Amino acid sequence: MKNTYARFLVFIINAFFIVSVASAQHPNFILILTDDQGWTSSSQLMDDNVPNSKSDYFETRQLERIAKRGMRFTNGYAPSALCCPTRRSIQFGQTPMRQGDDTEFKGKYFGGNRKQMSIPELLKSINPAYKTAHYGKWDLRADIFPEDLGYDESDGETGNKNGDMNSTKQTKWTGFYLNNDPKRIETLTARAANFMQRNTKSGNPFYLQVSHYATHVDMQTTEENYNKYLKKEKGKIHSNPAWAGMLENLDTGIGKILDQIDQLGIADNTYLIIMADNGGAEFIPPIKNKFDHPSTFEKHPRNYPLRGGKWTLYEGGVRVPFVVIGPGIKGGSQCDIPVVGWDILPTISDLTGNKNSLPDNLDGVSFRAALENGNKAELNRTNDEIVFHYFGKSHSAIRVGDYKLIKFWNLKKTELYNLKEDLGEINDVSKKYPKKVEELEKLMMNYVKEVKAEKSISGLTEEKAPKDEDD
Repeated sequence: MKNTYARFLVFIINAFFIVSVASAQHPNFILILTDDQGWTSSSQLMDDNVPNSKSDYFETRQLERIAKRGMRFTNGYAPSALCCPTRRSIQFGQTPMRQGDDTEFKGKYFGGNRKQMSIPELLKSINPAYKTAHYGKWDLRADIFPEDLGYDESDGETGNKNGDMNSTKQTKWTGFYLNNDPKRIETLTARAANFMQRNTKSGNPFYLQVSHYATHVDMQTTEENYNKYLKKEKGKIHSNPAWAGMLENLDTGIGKILDQIDQLGIADNTYLIIMADNGGAEFIPPIKNKFDHPSTFEKHPRNYPLRGGKWTLYEGGVRVPFVVIGPGIKGGSQCDIPVVGWDILPTISDLTGNKNSLPDNLDGVSFRAALENGNKAELNRTNDEIVFHYFGKSHSAIRVGDYKLIKFWNLKKTELYNLKEDLGEINDVSKKYPKKVEELEKLMMNYVKEVKAEKSISGLTEEKAPKDEDD
């Protein structure tokens, strides 16, 4: 009996030791995904060289605090100008063009025969001790639950409605609600903190994704925040007190996650990534002529100095706040190397020290070198190219170096911009540099053929309006 008890005790001690060692060797990862937050929709300067790359009205003191501890990516991109393609892209490390629209994605990625690897599946293949959770807005729109992709815990197949207060399409852009848990920020933060506490105590490394419903409309905030911004002098670019209050509520929730990291003593083994799913809506309420030249508007749009916003592949639609903190990352640093949401999966793999090969159908590359060496780093991106596509109003974009080409398939129109000289995409230089247009179009078409997207991106007989009111 004593020998049996002794063997059992040794087994328990060894199991605890193995889990503890595994946790020490494999870092924790937290991804906070905000909704519809533009590049300039915070009080944190996004680019030290662009004085107006922060809000003239909003306050996000916690994001400022986090930026002081980590690295800002001035050229951080969401995979798409719409939430659902971005959320799918992040999970699998692939571009929306490769994955296809809602219908195509469902056909490729649902069922037991899919050949894609999600972030939770990757981590569990590296170390089965990893625990994974997704809280908040899921919205893959493919009848896929988080658990189908390997998450241990989730809120289910959630969407915008789960964070709304019953706004109609007619009122969601103009009305607002005052409550004590706006956009479920407090609830999501509490669930995230509980998950972190449980797994830190048990010694399990973890991946936690908190996908906030904020700042997607409808607008919700606390009465205190609303009154604060109602009294505050309005900015020339930003001026909506309900939206500002909602953003500060979101920022406070993000700060509590950082507090939890510190209180649990896991900062030296935890990476925190903050980014948005797409750029902010250009105007509230939105306008129909989103693609018009900025000179036609009476005032600057909300993403100024960037052009465009949600539903467009101009910089305002895809360039977003992108901040990372973690071990070895220099506090208060800025990196100008372009990174995209589909790079997160291979970066996580690299940071774990994974020696196994990743699927050959990934589009993302690891930006670990950038986290460690800033602008001196070189990423292993083919031809340095980044290819975007938006299925709503079918258009694609490719960025290589400082140049960005946008192709409107059904309009048979192509635009070219030098982002280094023209961040606002005001001056189309396609006629001035026809060889550059030819070069980028060729790279784009090579990728279109590689992912077999010819029909899905250019086979429409007429332009489709983006789903403004529901996405």
